[in-house]
Amino acid sequence: MLNVLLEAAADVASNAALMAKLGAGIGAGLAVIGAGIGIGRIGGSAMDAIARQPEAVKNISSNMIISAALIEGIAFFALIAAFMIVLG
Repeated sequence: MLNVLLEAAADVASNAALMAKLGAGIGAGLAVIGAGIGIGRIGGSAMDAIARQPEAVKNISSNMIISAALIEGIAFFALIAAFMIVLG
């Protein structure tokens, strides 16, 4: 009887590990997709702003680069967290 319970507990633990890895993979994918969408929207909005006010190219470009870097940092943090779940 004890063997059956131990096997059942081992199966639950292995399934939990597999589900954690699946969740980490989905989370990493969503982080990358979200970052791509965010940076794309920043670029598109910057091009619209530059088309409306060509004299403000320097200010718009620098703000765009800073915003894109912040989004990439958040996506990188999400990827590291996902990999830590997979490896941990």
